[in-house]
Amino acid sequence: MVQKMCATANDLTLAVVRFVLGIIFFVHGAQLTLGWFGGYGYAGSMHFFTHGMGIPAPFAFLAIMTQFLGGIGLIVGFLSRIAALCIAVDMLVAILMVHIHVGFFMNWYGMQKGEGYEYHLLVLALCLIIFVKGAGAASIDRMIAGGRK
Repeated sequence: MVQKMCATANDLTLAVVRFVLGIIFFVHGAQLTLGWFGGYGYAGSMHFFTHGMGIPAPFAFLAIMTQFLGGIGLIVGFLSRIAALCIAVDMLVAILMVHIHVGFFMNWYGMQKGEGYEYHLLVLALCLIIFVKGAGAASIDRMIAGGRK
C-alpha cells in the first residue's frame, strides 16, 4: 500500500514542480507557525483564524500545519501525494471562504478589497499534477517505493 502510494517516475520536471511548491508553502507555513518572513507566528495566526475569520480551532490548526508540514513534505518528497492533497484542500477552502468574493485577479494595483483566487488555481493545478504523478526524482517517496514506476 505504502509503496503504491509512493510510486513515482524518475522525472526531474515533477521534482522541480514539487520542490518549488514546497518552498512556497514552507515559507507561508513558517510565517504562520514560527513568525519568520514577517509572519505573526503560531499564536497570532491561530488568533486571526479563530477570532478574525471564525474558523474553529481544530481546522485553523490543520490549515497552519498543512502549509508548514506539507511544504516540508514536498521539499523532501515525503508523502508528496498526501501533502499535495492537503494543500489543495487548504487552497480550495481559502478560495471559497475568502477570495471568491474578491474575484479572479490578484490585487496587483491595490484597487481591490483583497486578493483574487488566480494564485490559488495555479496551486490547485500543481497539486493535481503531484497527486496524480507523484513526487518525481530525488524524493523520499521514490526511495520508499524502491524506484518503481
